[in-house]
Amino acid sequence: MSAVLSRRSFLHTTSAAAGGLMVGFHVPGLAESETTPELNAWVQILPDESVVIRIARSEMGQGTLTGLAQLVAEELECDWAKVKTEYPTPGQNLARNRAWGSMSTGGSRGVRESHEYVRKGGALARALLIQAAANQWKVAVVECATASGWVTHAGKKLSYGSLAAEAAKLAAPADIQLKPAKDWTLAGRPMKRLDTRPKLDGSQVYGMDLQLPGMLNAAIKDCPVFGGKLKSFDAAAIEGRPGVKKVVKVGDSAVAVVADTWWRAKTALDALPIVWDEGVNGSQNSADTAATLKAALDAAEAAVGSSLGDAKAALATAARTVEAVYSYPHQNHATMEVMNATAKWTPERCEVWTPTQNGEAALAAAAESSGLPPSACEVYKLHLGGGFGRRGAVHDWVRQTVAIAKALPGTPVKLIWSREEDMMHGRYHPVTQCKLTAGLDAAGRLTALHMRISGQSIIAGIFPQNIKDGKDPVVFQGLSAGGAEGALGYAVPNLLIDHAMRNPTVPPGFWRGVNLNQNAIYLECFIDEVAHAAKRDPLELRRELLANSPKHLAVLNAVAAKAGWGKPRAKGRYLGLAQIMGFGSYVAACAEVSVSKRGELKIHRIVAATDPGHAVNPQQIAAQVEGSFVYGLSAALFGEITIKDGRVEQQNFDTYPVLKMAHMPAVETIVMPSGGFWGGVGEPTIAVAAPAVLNAIFAATGMRIRDLPLKNQLA
Repeated sequence: MSAVLSRRSFLHTTSAAAGGLMVGFHVPGLAESETTPELNAWVQILPDESVVIRIARSEMGQGTLTGLAQLVAEELECDWAKVKTEYPTPGQNLARNRAWGSMSTGGSRGVRESHEYVRKGGALARALLIQAAANQWKVAVVECATASGWVTHAGKKLSYGSLAAEAAKLAAPADIQLKPAKDWTLAGRPMKRLDTRPKLDGSQVYGMDLQLPGMLNAAIKDCPVFGGKLKSFDAAAIEGRPGVKKVVKVGDSAVAVVADTWWRAKTALDALPIVWDEGVNGSQNSADTAATLKAALDAAEAAVGSSLGDAKAALATAARTVEAVYSYPHQNHATMEVMNATAKWTPERCEVWTPTQNGEAALAAAAESSGLPPSACEVYKLHLGGGFGRRGAVHDWVRQTVAIAKALPGTPVKLIWSREEDMMHGRYHPVTQCKLTAGLDAAGRLTALHMRISGQSIIAGIFPQNIKDGKDPVVFQGLSAGGAEGALGYAVPNLLIDHAMRNPTVPPGFWRGVNLNQNAIYLECFIDEVAHAAKRDPLELRRELLANSPKHLAVLNAVAAKAGWGKPRAKGRYLGLAQIMGFGSYVAACAEVSVSKRGELKIHRIVAATDPGHAVNPQQIAAQVEGSFVYGLSAALFGEITIKDGRVEQQNFDTYPVLKMAHMPAVETIVMPSGGFWGGVGEPTIAVAAPAVLNAIFAATGMRIRDLPLKNQLA
């Protein structure tokens, strides 16, 4: 506890008193204390030359922490070997008028939506250090230079650490110029990650590792039926068990046991007699949802996402039509680290330690559950053992932890969900179906396309206030006509993409890749179907349709060339293509597979290309592409959450398997930044893994797989 609190205390103290400098870019309206000569809190330089860079976004394995630190250090021109990072807290962000900006880390926004202001933090720090040195030497600022943590002039040099205290007293310059990417020397290079060593030596503290003096442990069970409630429980049956401290009702649907160890809490909870009120959803099944979605494929009413020309009229007069129906199931995030948090509550203050993708949302959840104002609460972010969207918008585990801690005032309580609880009470990838109809002219050219998506809306389930005129714009990721983010790319003269919203009782959530996942499958597999119907090569048809979309076309051509499309290959090996644009980046993949006579699939190789505009750390981008394929192929091969009698049937990894090393193909990544924009990295490429494999399977077998996961279709 002391380490965490001393860091928090350190953040609140004046850096000048310690002989250091805390700098950043100017935030209008930011209250400045007379005893704290800081511009804001992006960079701190200590007398020992250590450079502390504060990163507001969360690190969950994607490398955002290192990437953002690279951007700051690039502008600062400090010694990378002396860089350290820290998380500011959401409470401090609130108190300082959100000086660190958004803390939300999802949608591949970590770098692409904060690159400018973090770079300004580094640039401002450098400008102040140069001014301090120029003042000391009594020379013009323009005569000074910086490199690796030193300011130099005519053979003289001063270290950043020696200048920090004086620099902190100076007024910020009015204009800060950022380096063009062509002049980068640190950003744009494959620097080693800053969090690798603590992960390897075991010193990295995750939420489940946290230990505080006097801490108790809690296990929880929520009603197994979505929307159900807790009817009764017999606390007396377990209160005498070793280590058990308290049985706590949590909200109207859950019960928790608090004990000296988590295992004692969990085993006591398993022995607790509980009666559930399952409510109206106890008879719901996946088959019911599938039937509802199927009916909506032909519903009269649907929200329009994209429309060009008159698709329905063009289809009615087409020389030939091609039609297919695809489906995509519910899926769990299945993070390696289950949901957990530690909370300490008193009538005056509530503190929470938790892995979160959004510290500010976690703070709001803590305040709501604690009954205290946000100013009386604080959240200390920890590294995440996986996020994938589950630890983003909805913080149900934080609310539960605080509610339990309120029953034991002044005592830190750590809540850890069991794997079964984590499987049964996630926020699941939305379930959808899609009916696609294409119109071809007599020459086999694509003249019309209608995509009718039927199914669940994440926004309706999490932010219903953002649904306008029955439309969830997030449903249409990757399918926007024109130049919007997620642009379709394909030139189709008559286009209609619409959505018939149907929301089952299973709660939806943002899941890595979000709706781009299924939309890429629907679109890219159907484009292959159109090519086959028109007797066209799938690559050539795509090239024709993408002739006016050069960035789409560039990544497609790159993977096709490297994979050897159209060239002889080993017997039994077949290729499949996919491309899409999402989260601000252009991505493509070419998969090489074989399928045995027994139906056994082997994915030998995937070539991937990504154009994110700017590549801050190419090595991290390659790692993210590989990691996204692990996640995407796990979903495509095995990922399926099914509901029976209102309950999730999958309880653990024995019934919800993930990709094993033997399943993983070789991945060859092409990072090809074209400049001029900032795209995401962590999520876009996940979307092209499945359709590339599905198209390769068709090439190998002649069989179209339109319903995932593949485990239900192949041996």
